[in-house]
Amino acid sequence: MSDVHLSALAQAAGLATHWTDAFGQAQQVGEDSLRAVLRALHLPAGTAAECRDSLAELQAPAGLPALLTACAGQPTGLPAGTFRAGDAYQLQPENGTLLSGRLAAGPNGHLYLAAVAGTGYHQLSCRGLQTTLAVAPQRCFGVTDALQGQPATGQALPWGLAAQLYSLRRPHDGGLGDFTALEALARAAAAQKASALAISPVHAMFSADPGRFSPYGPSSRLFFNVLHIDPARALGPEALQQALREELELPGSRSNLAHLEAAERVDWPAAAAQRLALLRRLFVRFRNGAGDSRSFSSFRDLGGQALQDHACFEALDAWFRAQQPQAVQGDWRHWPAAYRDPHSAEVRTFAQAQAEDIAFHQWLQWLADAGRQAAQAAARAAGMPIGLIADLAVGAHPGGSQGWSAQAAMLTGLTVGAPPDLLSTQGQGWGLGAFSPRALRVQGFAPWLDMLRANMRHSGGIRIDHVLGLKRLWLVPDGAPASEGAYLHYPLKDMLRLMALESQRQRTIVIGEDLGTVPEGFPQELAAAGVLGIRVLWFQRGKEKFLAPRAWPATAVATTSTHDLPTVTGWWKGQDITWRERLALLPPDGPQHAERETDRHCLWQALQQAGCAGTGELPDTAPIEEVLAFTGSTPAALVMAPLEDVLGIVEQPNLPGTVAIHPNWQQRLPRDTDLMLGEPSARQRLAALDRARGSAAAHRDPVAPAGDAA
Repeated sequence: MSDVHLSALAQAAGLATHWTDAFGQAQQVGEDSLRAVLRALHLPAGTAAECRDSLAELQAPAGLPALLTACAGQPTGLPAGTFRAGDAYQLQPENGTLLSGRLAAGPNGHLYLAAVAGTGYHQLSCRGLQTTLAVAPQRCFGVTDALQGQPATGQALPWGLAAQLYSLRRPHDGGLGDFTALEALARAAAAQKASALAISPVHAMFSADPGRFSPYGPSSRLFFNVLHIDPARALGPEALQQALREELELPGSRSNLAHLEAAERVDWPAAAAQRLALLRRLFVRFRNGAGDSRSFSSFRDLGGQALQDHACFEALDAWFRAQQPQAVQGDWRHWPAAYRDPHSAEVRTFAQAQAEDIAFHQWLQWLADAGRQAAQAAARAAGMPIGLIADLAVGAHPGGSQGWSAQAAMLTGLTVGAPPDLLSTQGQGWGLGAFSPRALRVQGFAPWLDMLRANMRHSGGIRIDHVLGLKRLWLVPDGAPASEGAYLHYPLKDMLRLMALESQRQRTIVIGEDLGTVPEGFPQELAAAGVLGIRVLWFQRGKEKFLAPRAWPATAVATTSTHDLPTVTGWWKGQDITWRERLALLPPDGPQHAERETDRHCLWQALQQAGCAGTGELPDTAPIEEVLAFTGSTPAALVMAPLEDVLGIVEQPNLPGTVAIHPNWQQRLPRDTDLMLGEPSARQRLAALDRARGSAAAHRDPVAPAGDAA
């Protein structure tokens, strides 16, 4: 890099000027990309003088931050230049007696606070300055913690199912999976000895634009997707039937509803319109005296400004789409300037005028929250020690609710993506917004904590999508190709500590999706914090062979596949290759099918060597039972089986790199939720998985309990 001033500023701001790609090749970030990311961090870098001024701003004494993190039982380092050795301090524990002490000098002139034993959010005062000291446990709540109280003798290692919530079926569901179907699945899975049930993200979407339905491109990660509400849970079945009769009186409504419920795919716009129309009719009844208004009022009070802002955004979004559909383009950044500020006088006036509409959106969140809570309660009551595992998407759409209400915490002009790698040679741009690491520190990590708590609520576990983003995010300037992004580093130590603290408080296991271009040593950092990684069968292999089960790590979740990868049946048939050829994502008549044939033989050989398959020849049909037994034989802390594999489904839920040309996030399961796991083929596959987990438990290392960091 020729500009030494730009390079110095970039490195001080946490930007990597060089990086190593998935092919092991050293890469250098372009100067334009660096300047764009620095501009988003409010660090002008257009000239050498601007670089020097921005660097001076970064290096200026910052004083005491709004929040400091520490590990229980270890001394805490304090920022240099703010205090002196011997300064008296006071610490008010979250629960306990006021403590006093003096700062001690350490190596290299650093100052230290004496070790604090108790975890929690404590208040630290020193020389008239105050901050919150978040003292974290050594690790997150683990699988072993969740299993405490269960019989230890002969206990199989745990396994669970992974489901796309929208895909679930039940009678009279309106063509879209809901929380009631999730309850039924939780009970059915528990009856088959499942310990956990992972679900696709249920973040809040855009109610006024149900055409946006990718669960990984939400409007807000603080609230729930209201389309998963079962309307019968609002005011009871009788009220629903009355509302449904009124709705079906409209021309074509009855036949349309029957079509939605019978379809093989979710028609998101039509199903959403029908469900929201029913819920609006029920809300009118609720406001006229039906239902528990006191509980709703308490929920609104507890939700506070964040809930008010989200509901106001939903109302504004719908209003602007109706008033100026071409001008606003479904994005608050295109609204008139006065409405881009959630606290402006114009927004307050709108909120007063549309108070009932805003109350409706708050009511929907109340119902969705109750639905999620009931599903987790059903899972635990049925015997699942973990229960539901929520999925936290890597980001939210920058034009959505969270981007509007938390502008001070977000990076502008940048979106999250991934650099070129083995799966996407041109890189990926996901169009999602990201937190600013500088803003997180200034705000005492409040946005991160709020999001963790919102997603851990009513959950026994949480899956962090693209957990690599806790260490570094590939950020792409608006309008630039994904390959011209840059890595921005995040305060990993602080974020992991806060995650461990919240995980223990909420008794929630943490899984990190660590697939992609993984920094050296990162899996070990996750394991030390008690965060389980993810190991997928298709990637657990050497140059020619699939890794034997015993070679898989114990500090990870093992799975056959993910929503972005082929199912076992689809992989065996080469359906993913066929799709990519059909969509011109692969050259026709390429070597992929021949390579897959070789891979099938390799997998079959691995299954045989592991004792999971007989001595016969390569079968024509996918060896699903054998594959589930293979992954179940690993020492993994937890094994997750996608429902698509348990049911032998060919198509995968999502084909990365496609949008309208592939039916992503639309596939419905072929049978009703309360029946599908009882079918002979599904029962046989799950029984094989359960037996394999019992065998894995018998051979595990007793010194390192599954799910805990060594």
